[in-house]
Amino acid sequence: MRTFSRWMALGVLVCGPAAYADRNDLQITQLGNPNPFINSGSSVHSANFNPEANGDFRAFARTFAAVITSTNLMPPETLGHAGFSINAELGVIALPTRGPLDPLQGGPAQDGQVTLPTERPQTPELLIPSVHVRKGLPFSLELGSRIGWIDRSSMFTATGELKWAVNEGFTWLPDIGVRAHVTRLLGNKDFDLTAAGLDVGVGKQFPLGGMVTLTPYGGLDFVGVAASTDTLDFDQDRTAGTPLNPSNPYAGLDNTGVYEPVKLGENINSRIYGGVRFIGGALQLGAEISLSNQGSIDVVRTNRPDGATQVTTETRQRALPAVFAFNATLGLDF
Repeated sequence: MRTFSRWMALGVLVCGPAAYADRNDLQITQLGNPNPFINSGSSVHSANFNPEANGDFRAFARTFAAVITSTNLMPPETLGHAGFSINAELGVIALPTRGPLDPLQGGPAQDGQVTLPTERPQTPELLIPSVHVRKGLPFSLELGSRIGWIDRSSMFTATGELKWAVNEGFTWLPDIGVRAHVTRLLGNKDFDLTAAGLDVGVGKQFPLGGMVTLTPYGGLDFVGVAASTDTLDFDQDRTAGTPLNPSNPYAGLDNTGVYEPVKLGENINSRIYGGVRFIGGALQLGAEISLSNQGSIDVVRTNRPDGATQVTTETRQRALPAVFAFNATLGLDF
């Protein structure tokens, strides 16, 4: 027991610092300051002003919401009022690439590309392992929850879902289910991200003899996205020991800002998915692919003439990239 404790302590010491700021941790300030001046009423320009910062934040929020809601991994049929299922799942999500023009240098992000402000240069794919628990209820209802971890980060996702099988168990008719779900991003202190959706799935279970079944399924999911930030400090060189300016008691608010909130009803992504589930006895295996289409958004570009305290704006339409995901599951179905 003492030897085990020593190895555990060594593992914490080795792994703890690496997990503090890992590759996929998000630094939202990398999207740039939405305020063109260091403070209101000033003609001094913010050094890291991004003329499309609010649009980049909205594009990021919609894209990352598509990432964390890219998994279904269950057919439309329910478990039955006494059924219970627990699964280990893995999602592999292909990340959109960063645009060729850096928005922090004044260049607009290109159509079909988005900036993910990760701690280090972003990887081409993101892994999200998770645990999914479902419980069958009477009247063809099913309650579920999923806890996932965003690989190489300190962030987690928490999902709650309620499914109702409109039609299930008929010999010649497909199963039809409706699922309401809410997913919340946890572990990031600078912004809040919530995705809520409603999907309709169709599938059919085919017996292969005895206790073995195969169930192909597919569906369409509509996901609304909401996101907001606290007041962010875009001066990364600011230190706690910097003396205050007596003539300006608000100097501590220089180069700070808040992104425009992303509203749930105004940001809807659509996702199509298809998969297959295999059950042999209590063992359950499944695989699924999905594609999230984010459409396009209106991006306001803020122009700041040199030496002026007034700004002008112009609006352009920006297409957002699709998010492709592959998911797999292994679990027990009782």
